[in-house]
Amino acid sequence: MREASVQCMGPHGLHRMAYTEWGDPANPRVLVCVHGLTRNGRDFDHLARALADEYRVVCPDVVGRGRSDWLDVKADYGFPVYVNDMVTLIARLNVDEVHWVGTSMGGIIGMLLASQPRTPITRLVLNDVGPVITSISLQRIAQYVGRAPVFPTMDAAEAWIREVGASFGALTDAQWRHLTVHSVRPVDGAQGGLAMVYDPGLGDVFRAAPILEDIDLWPVYEAVRCPTLALRGADSDLLEAATLGAMAARGPCARTVEFTGVGHAPMLMDPAQIAVVRDFLLAR
Repeated sequence: MREASVQCMGPHGLHRMAYTEWGDPANPRVLVCVHGLTRNGRDFDHLARALADEYRVVCPDVVGRGRSDWLDVKADYGFPVYVNDMVTLIARLNVDEVHWVGTSMGGIIGMLLASQPRTPITRLVLNDVGPVITSISLQRIAQYVGRAPVFPTMDAAEAWIREVGASFGALTDAQWRHLTVHSVRPVDGAQGGLAMVYDPGLGDVFRAAPILEDIDLWPVYEAVRCPTLALRGADSDLLEAATLGAMAARGPCARTVEFTGVGHAPMLMDPAQIAVVRDFLLAR
């Protein structure tokens, strides 16, 4: 694994987006993996290891998360900045085409980019996200985003992450600890403790407008032309089963797979989940 960063331009100046990279840096076959709203690129360590022999795997920390910069103007957190940052990243990688795995927010970024003329995305995996984002899931997320406490110990942080991430499914103790270690960092100052590695200002932006109805992205999805795989946690409240079924018949006519015992969202750490993604990405 290698760590790097790229300078990106936003509405109010430059910011640095960090990323981790796996596999041969000279491999022209590139897989970009993009995480969910409050997560970071290290969520994909298991998937990246499994695919590093086939791909140069690049896992960015979307701005405001992980090792990336926090924006001074919190209102800039949004998909126009995120998509522009990914275009900058792909230019840095010096490739014309990429495959894409996006979980939740990362899938929306992927859809937005894949729907554009002359898109660099030639194969797309949407992990528990689609063209309809339910209001009930957005209201649930709004309850916790940006409101995490300062944790006195790593065990306390893990307990909180297990609670808010219960819908991730039956992860092993080692997998929960992996998520925790890469989700927090020491707090500066005399009191110490551990805080989440994302800007709490994300929560203010997320809650800026009342969430009264579902978000409809069907025009975006129907503009996607590349082969697409849509994954769903069978208990997900963000991607409904009916939406998943419609995704198989509209737009790119995605191949669809559901994982039992999981809500929002499958973490792609389980070998069976990884196998589904691998088989799709490497299929001729």
